[in-house]
Amino acid sequence: MALNLVHRHVLDDHISGFETGKNPNHLSVARRPVIFSVLALQGRDGDVGAALSSVAGFSVRCSGPGEWLIVSDTIGPEAAAGALAAIDGATFADQSDGKVLMALYGPSARKILAKCVAVDLHRDVFAKGYSASMLCCQVASNVMRTMDDQFEIILPRSYAGFVFETMMEMGREYALTAGFASP
Repeated sequence: MALNLVHRHVLDDHISGFETGKNPNHLSVARRPVIFSVLALQGRDGDVGAALSSVAGFSVRCSGPGEWLIVSDTIGPEAAAGALAAIDGATFADQSDGKVLMALYGPSARKILAKCVAVDLHRDVFAKGYSASMLCCQVASNVMRTMDDQFEIILPRSYAGFVFETMMEMGREYALTAGFASP
């Protein structure tokens, strides 16, 4: 007997069938992001951080002292693991199946996200390229500002439905739409 497995995103039931045209404020969910957790061995924080920032195709997000999340939409998991294995003083684990990546963008993105986090999101404080671990909709998440009006949120898969529904509710007054990111 053959067993066929089909990848199903945890938010398929929340999004599929309800897609509408994108409004200026939009919540985009990545279908299959590559996400790795990287830890530096004791005393190697600077070396590992510098090595991570020099690898092409990685978006590096600080999640604590000597700890980073690596996201890529251009490098596959095997290639990412190979690149990380070459970094002396780093340990890593593939988190792709356990994490969900959402991108909130639009002219009101900061106002919508401000309802979900207890962090100052002003441009001068939370600058472009800055990331931090925080509670988003009461769930431990990592938030990064990727552009002027765009934020990416990485959160545990098991809480994705709750966070998605809460963000949609917080964005209702700004006509927030949602959908899966185009491949």
